[in-house]
Amino acid sequence: MTTEPILVIPGMMSDARAFGPQIDYLSAQYTVHVANTARGDSIREMAANLLYMAPPRFALCGHDLGGAVAMEVLRRAPERVTRLCLISTSPLPETPEQAVWREPQIVRAQAGKLDAAMAETFPPECFAPGPYRNDAIAIVGAMATRLGPEVFVRQSRAMQRRPDAQKELHNLRVPSLILCGEHDKITPPKRHMFMAELIPYAEIATIDDAGHFPMLETPQKTSLALEAWMDLPPLPR
Repeated sequence: MTTEPILVIPGMMSDARAFGPQIDYLSAQYTVHVANTARGDSIREMAANLLYMAPPRFALCGHDLGGAVAMEVLRRAPERVTRLCLISTSPLPETPEQAVWREPQIVRAQAGKLDAAMAETFPPECFAPGPYRNDAIAIVGAMATRLGPEVFVRQSRAMQRRPDAQKELHNLRVPSLILCGEHDKITPPKRHMFMAELIPYAEIATIDDAGHFPMLETPQKTSLALEAWMDLPPLPR
């Protein structure tokens, strides 16, 4: 069993609660650190802040925006990453259409309508039907309320300007897991398959009853998937 610490990076408008079940489960075996993505005006700045606070070497797991930050960490300090897990994210920069799509949400957040902005960013249909669905939606809403509209605007701008990370994934040589939910309408399974094909020897897992937040929608399955990821053997040289 590997013993390196795990560093998880929550996604857009998320804090440690996004990984709450996994932190509880994995903490029995590993030291788990949680990155703070509420500070910083760009993906690059968020990654720099993370690297300043992080252990010397770590297993890295990022969700949504946190996945973009994780891939920027690979660009800046690949020697510090011992293994990688990406959840509900994409290595591609935003298209002009995607960037424009965010503008009304930014305006709503600035006008004090954060709930409406969040409802457009993470609509109900991006969550899978299931016993944890309502709880997951409630936790996502509570995290957003705590972080507030200024963080929403900064993170939205950061996502609009996020860099292309395909080269970083192609050059990666550590045990890697790509994890997604079958019902994810934001970053659907097809995008995750593309991402997995970029990474040499990557494993891919699709959870059939999860959406964009598998950590909250299917907490047990996600925890087991991350445990299996930490048990992946080193790659052949």
